[in-house]
Amino acid sequence: MTAAIQVEGLVKHYGQIHALRGLNLTVQEGEIFGLLGANGAGKTTLIKSLIGLTRPDQGRALVLGLDPQRHKNAVRRQIGYMPQSPVLYEDLSARENLVFWGKAHAIPDLKARIEETLAFIQLEGRADDPVYGFSGGMKQRLSLACALLHHPRMLFLDEPTTGVDPKLREAFWNTFRRMAQEGTTILLSTHQMDEALYCDRLAVMRDGQVLTSDTPKSLMARGSTVVKVWRGGEAHTARFRNYAAALPQLLRQHHLDPQIERIEVEHDNLEAVVLELINARFETPQPEPDFSPEVTHVG
Repeated sequence: MTAAIQVEGLVKHYGQIHALRGLNLTVQEGEIFGLLGANGAGKTTLIKSLIGLTRPDQGRALVLGLDPQRHKNAVRRQIGYMPQSPVLYEDLSARENLVFWGKAHAIPDLKARIEETLAFIQLEGRADDPVYGFSGGMKQRLSLACALLHHPRMLFLDEPTTGVDPKLREAFWNTFRRMAQEGTTILLSTHQMDEALYCDRLAVMRDGQVLTSDTPKSLMARGSTVVKVWRGGEAHTARFRNYAAALPQLLRQHHLDPQIERIEVEHDNLEAVVLELINARFETPQPEPDFSPEVTHVG
């Protein structure tokens, strides 16, 4: 696969604040790639560096093979950007905002493209109303429309579904997936763990660095599993790192006792795994056993 984004040793300071600390990242063409991390982890600074809005202090970044600082115009013609807070002309209507951005990109057959986009974001009925009267969710929809209007090769989304209802969020993600299948690369930041699962790969960030980068499935596999075996009205509880391998050993301990009433299994979700990664200390942790023979009895 070809890298759509290549970042090596990216550093950015804002005074005494270290926003990016030698960050490295690769995103392949056609991927939906998610950035996870607490506020201040460096997600927005990274995105702004990649679209040429922020100049890094050190390091190297390429977007679609181009340097965002040296080739700003060439990069911006090929990318779409939806910022965390919508940047819209509030005195203009939704349609007029789209006309402005469409003409900036010299989009052919602009009128038809605008009508198609208004229908997608479900704003046909408010297309000629001034934006200052829109709700936060409506502004978010219009901001996304401006980013999508020119069919970019690369799409940057900073918290794209904030304030969007579940039905429209589903429509957004159907569109993102279709765009990726057609070759568009999407880099997004999100705090929504349910939609992070839709990404092909995720990077967990802390203090301007990437802690790890992997598929959602592989990240979730790092979590632990709690198994409760109820026997005689008492819960026998054990926690595993390798659930699939450890469960048979646990059941053999009980000899598949006919008195076992039920077995409850609770897996760590993605949020729990990400929080554990973010909160972990920098020193190397001691390895945990895949299976602990000690079972905690809970009355």
